Amino acid sequence: MDEAVILAAADTGAIVTVEEHSVRGGLGGAIAEVVTANTPVPMRIMGFPGFVPTGSAAWLMEHFGLTAAGIAD
Repeated sequence: MDEAVILAAADTGAIVTVEEHSVRGGLGGAIAEVVTANTPVPMRIMGFPGFVPTGSAAWLMEHFGLTAAGIAD
């Protein structure tokens, strides 16, 4: 983890992370640890919540709003 890059992202005023797996214990959580210890800013951690149904990768991304349009919304 490059803390300098994360803190530079925090300087924008907010951070959005997007993961194609569970949000628990993932990249967003690791980034949140750095941010909250140094420069707290609002964060949105996007990914699959808890239990994930079976489906194609494309379907899962659409279902959980992880497409470009879903992330923008």
